[in-house]
Amino acid sequence: MDRLILDVPDYPEAGVVFKDITPLLADHDGFHAAIVALADAGRDESGAVVVDKVLGMEARGFILAAPVALNLEAGFVPVRKAGKLPRECLSESYSLEYGEATLEMHADAVSPGDRVLLVDDVLATGGTIAATRRLVESAGGVVVGAAVLMELGFLSGRDAFDDVACTALAVI
Repeated sequence: MDRLILDVPDYPEAGVVFKDITPLLADHDGFHAAIVALADAGRDESGAVVVDKVLGMEARGFILAAPVALNLEAGFVPVRKAGKLPRECLSESYSLEYGEATLEMHADAVSPGDRVLLVDDVLATGGTIAATRRLVESAGGVVVGAAVLMELGFLSGRDAFDDVACTALAVI
């Protein structure tokens, strides 16, 4: 997988090294293996599915979470930047590695008691996952885990949600 993720220095701003996953997405075998591995975070030790919904965070999380949801035979919920969803939304603001952001999901996307897996491409500071968790909990759902392609371990992002199991396919 490492050879299919490219570093792009100084994007989106100076000092940030962007992780370009488009080569991974273009490689059928690599993409398939990544989806299957991410979906494992939504199963128990026996292989049984333990989630009702898979949430993907804008934007690259969508690309990963939708096929993970299909793999798990679960629903997919997009978590978007503020102002992108057409109906009543729950919203949560947070800090990220290089700024501030607000995430939203439809108010009825997660039902009370829904078991949810959060899926994203990169775990950096943990702000996106922590904010998404708060969205799920405000709707009455329960986050059972998170799964990411890669974790930037030097940023200690897991500290933002340390009581939620997180699967990272690669730690950088």
